[in-house]
Amino acid sequence: SVLFALFANTAIAIAKGVAAYFTKSGAMLAEAIHSVADAGNQLLLILGLRQTRKAPTSDHPLGFGKSIYFWSFLVAVILFSVGGMFSVYEGIHKLTHPEPVSHPYVAVGVLVFAIVAESISLWGCMREVNKERHGRSLTQWFRQSRSSALIVVFGEDIAALLGLVFALIAVLATWATGNPLWDALGTVAIGVLLIVVAVFVAVEVKDLLIGQSVEPRLQDEMESFLGARPEIAEVYNLLTMQFGPDAMVAVKARMA
Repeated sequence: SVLFALFANTAIAIAKGVAAYFTKSGAMLAEAIHSVADAGNQLLLILGLRQTRKAPTSDHPLGFGKSIYFWSFLVAVILFSVGGMFSVYEGIHKLTHPEPVSHPYVAVGVLVFAIVAESISLWGCMREVNKERHGRSLTQWFRQSRSSALIVVFGEDIAALLGLVFALIAVLATWATGNPLWDALGTVAIGVLLIVVAVFVAVEVKDLLIGQSVEPRLQDEMESFLGARPEIAEVYNLLTMQFGPDAMVAVKARMA
């Protein structure tokens, strides 16, 4: 899912950057910066995923699994600042210093291409999400998942697709009315969207960064497994903590 997003966002960023240069559209510029930030974020996630596979050391006896949470939280910060705050700033600038949008058909063509590419990226992400949902709703999965990289990619893809729709509406409205106000409002809307998504992602990753147990479903399965073992008379306590792809498990029990 990370590679799907990386390839899609790189292609989209190039197309948006060219369109923003020719059209002078604030919404297109905001989307171009957003895609550049997303592509950089995917590279950070790949770095984090590589670090989780490092062997434990004397300084890190439990391994480096939690390093992916640091990089995922950094991605949320970048999405908030580079993507969201810049877009809001650019939109406010366009509101105070409006500029006509030139060659709007170029922006529309690029945005349609970007929507198709981003939909493919989201499709790749949803394939991985569906493997982990186990009948849960998307909201339940997002709140309970311990896969921080997948949470980040899912949030980015949703934000990117909605942002593209906002940008397309803004450009079409500006083209139809000749009023650049719509372009500026679309830019602000994209920025607000990115900030909201970044905050939601950061809150989820923050819990993992501090230290969180395995998913409730998996915790229940562990308790059922231990309770069914004939050599265990009673389970007093089951403590778990997620470490990237691995988990630490401590069991206090009375043996039969």
